[in-house]
Amino acid sequence: MRPALPPGLHQGGVVAIGRRLDARRVAAIADGLLRGGVRAFELTLNDPEAEALTAIETVARHAEGSELTVGAGTVLSIEAAGRAIDAGARFVVMPHTDAALVAWAAERGVPAFPGAYTPTEILAAWRAGAAAVKLFPASVAGPNFVREFRGPFPDVPLVPTGGVTIETAPAFIRAGALAVGLGSWLTGDGDPAGIAERGAQAVRAVAEARAGR
Repeated sequence: MRPALPPGLHQGGVVAIGRRLDARRVAAIADGLLRGGVRAFELTLNDPEAEALTAIETVARHAEGSELTVGAGTVLSIEAAGRAIDAGARFVVMPHTDAALVAWAAERGVPAFPGAYTPTEILAAWRAGAAAVKLFPASVAGPNFVREFRGPFPDVPLVPTGGVTIETAPAFIRAGALAVGLGSWLTGDGDPAGIAERGAQAVRAVAEARAGR
């Protein structure tokens, strides 16, 4: 059975991506995201993985009972996915499509967002049990790809990621994307107040695009 999408993807339409964030600061960053209306926080499993797992565990504990869902990004293997889930990740994101990894996550009720770039890759990811497919790199594919793809495949939710900016995010949403992934622009400086402000700006831009404005 295909796992349900995290509610945060529908609510805010923004996945905040944190890469190599200091595990001592991620709780404050999570608070900033919540204040800004962002409801999905992806922490990537870059080296050192142990610190990334500590960051995931910290956010998972800190955000327990809140509307923020924490996930793991740059998940390259089943083993890494297992460690991330044990640390508290509630979804896993990949830069590639690994059907075995997607199926493994689906069997455990964990939403997986595999990365894909072509219609063939996207459909392979979807058929393996993906909850949504990460269109990557989205800056190369562009909003027109999303629009054209959704013509014959309207039921496959796409989350454009990679080079998406606050300026281009609305075009992806208007083209039919479920949500967008925003990285360094949103979380890069680690300042909770700035993150809250930028998060609110991104959520507002997505809402306006969904409303056709």
